[in-house]
Amino acid sequence: MASSSTIDIPSVVLDKVKKFRLTPSKSPITAQVYKIDKKTLTLELEEELLTGLQSVEDLIEELPENSPRFLIVNYKLQHRDGRVSYPLFLLYWAPQTSSLDQSTLYASALSNFSVKADVAKVVDVREGELSTQQLDDRLGA
Repeated sequence: MASSSTIDIPSVVLDKVKKFRLTPSKSPITAQVYKIDKKTLTLELEEELLTGLQSVEDLIEELPENSPRFLIVNYKLQHRDGRVSYPLFLLYWAPQTSSLDQSTLYASALSNFSVKADVAKVVDVREGELSTQQLDDRLGA
């Protein structure tokens, strides 16, 4: 693979993203959590959160406090005009307590993962908190 990317994104990861994108959800929020294996510099699926999440706050509770993650998120967005949409977006979780090495590694891989996963909307969370209202505002509800 001749690429200037800092990490390898295996085709199996992209297949999982595609399957997630095409699977309808009955839950208000579902997500796939991805991490970078520091030894192999490979992106891997850490966990799928497909049930039980009712809010963005529930999702944030599931994430590590001291290390970054990428999440592919399907979210029920209630617009002000009454419409409902289900945007798929990439959430870049980068708590301030993360090590500089980890933060740099994830930041360098963010654009590449977004492009390869074909997810145009990226939500960057560095403060360690994200409320439903903040997410709705970022997604243009």
